Amino acid sequence: MRQKDLGGTGVMVPEIGLGTWRYRGGVEPLRKGIELGATLIDTAEGYYTEDIVGEAVKGMRDKVFLATKVSGRNLGYDGVLEAAEQSLYNLGTDYIDLYQVHWPNPSFPLRDTMRAMGKLADTGLIRYIGVSNFDADEIEEAQSYLGNHKIVSNQVLYNLNRREIEDELLPYCADREITIMAYTPLDDGRLAGTSGFGNPRMKLLQEISEETGKTAAQVALNWCTHRDNVIAIPKSNSVERTVENCGASDWRLTPKQIKELEEAFT
Repeated sequence: MRQKDLGGTGVMVPEIGLGTWRYRGGVEPLRKGIELGATLIDTAEGYYTEDIVGEAVKGMRDKVFLATKVSGRNLGYDGVLEAAEQSLYNLGTDYIDLYQVHWPNPSFPLRDTMRAMGKLADTGLIRYIGVSNFDADEIEEAQSYLGNHKIVSNQVLYNLNRREIEDELLPYCADREITIMAYTPLDDGRLAGTSGFGNPRMKLLQEISEETGKTAAQVALNWCTHRDNVIAIPKSNSVERTVENCGASDWRLTPKQIKELEEAFT
């Protein structure tokens, strides 16, 4: 599995991780993913999957990079600290590798939220601080409250069909060595199956799939991660799909194929 530097920290994480939003697959798909090198697992208190993630990594915690999130409803100073403690318990671990603010909530002062995140990092309960669904201005403000701690990642919607972040957010994060963690990178399966190939965009995806000897899902994920600061966290409920997703790494689309896809999926 190809590795990438997380937010300029020097910590290497796989470019294909394991997402768990609406996850129903049990421990086996997660364990298979870990075996294949997808050692970053992303969850959240709001997903209600932290317990199954904790079960899946039992006995191999040192091999896994665990990322979870504090819900937007718990962003007061005390709320963040209490949510982190609950996530630690749910995951069965004594530290979280990446703790993320799930979404900005103007009902809570961002200063208080980030002060609590910094406190967690100072005490060693979390290793790194990330955000999710933040725009550039929100990242800028959040960072201003963190002192010596750095925001290392921003988890956002990104796939061939949803490329809005390319206008401002993606270059902003690239300039500041902030890793983009792409959720829903297969657009809820729309980029993974064989349906929809009557339209020109999906026909092109299938043609490139045939050229590369890869599946449509693997092509879509490989495109998503071709940028240095982007990793993807597809969710799969089956071992078979997890194996397929992991096969999106360790090879690269050609510049011509990337250009064709980007011209088609505008």
